[in-house]
Amino acid sequence: MAGSAAGEIGRFSGPRSQWAIVWRQLRLNRAAMIGAALVLFEIVLALTARWITPYDPFDQNPLAALQPPSREHLFGTDDTGRDLFSRVIYGAQISLRVGLISVGIGGGIGIVLGIIAGYRGGVLDNAIMRVMDLLLAFPGILLALAIIAILGPGLFNVMIAVGISSIPYYTRVARGSALALRDREFVLGARAIGCGDAHITWRYILPNVLPPLIVLATLGIASAILTAAGLSFIGLGAVPPAPEWGAILTLGRKYINQAWWYTTFPGLAIAITVLGINMLGDALRDALDPRLRR
Repeated sequence: MAGSAAGEIGRFSGPRSQWAIVWRQLRLNRAAMIGAALVLFEIVLALTARWITPYDPFDQNPLAALQPPSREHLFGTDDTGRDLFSRVIYGAQISLRVGLISVGIGGGIGIVLGIIAGYRGGVLDNAIMRVMDLLLAFPGILLALAIIAILGPGLFNVMIAVGISSIPYYTRVARGSALALRDREFVLGARAIGCGDAHITWRYILPNVLPPLIVLATLGIASAILTAAGLSFIGLGAVPPAPEWGAILTLGRKYINQAWWYTTFPGLAIAITVLGINMLGDALRDALDPRLRR
């Protein structure tokens, strides 16, 4: 009987990995599941756009201009007769690409700089953080506008601009985590047995720095999509006829009174995408922070 009880205790109290705990927390969070479903749904739409859209997003048909939603055109048509449903679905590809590449640029550079600054300290730390403070002195959108003014308008330049404007946030978070870790026992022990700085950083610092940065990157994707759409809306982002959501909005604002569907559907696409990513990001923050776990 005692042996059976001990076996049951062992079965239910065995060690679980950090990511298994995080996954359990996410499964228990209804908002996380809704956000994950919205994000997964958009990813599926983006990947299958070629097969599920009834028209080419660039094909024009002036005779069908500004037609309201119907069985033939689910989201209606724009001022040149292009099918809005096809353009919105293809726009998901562009928005996801903008979000991922922008976060890749900002996160990749920012994490490296932050870990170097936090782990090495001294003059190098001061130099890196003063540059980051200088970048943070400008609002993100204003810094992105300045970069685009130098590089010129275009979708790729928007990705670079949004990525560069987000570098300071990743650098500060990574630096703070690295500062807290560099004097921990396991790091000092690795240094004592002769491990090099590169090995310590890769093996011990980076894995412990990643959780808060994953949350920041998730929320950064939503911010990058919004910023890119805003830049396209004012004519500094995607160049027409690219089916980018912000670019569609700026073309449709002239017809907002006579063709409500022209701006409604791309606007809803932006809102639903950002909502889903933010819900998932908030849930990840709660799951990865032990103080917020239920």
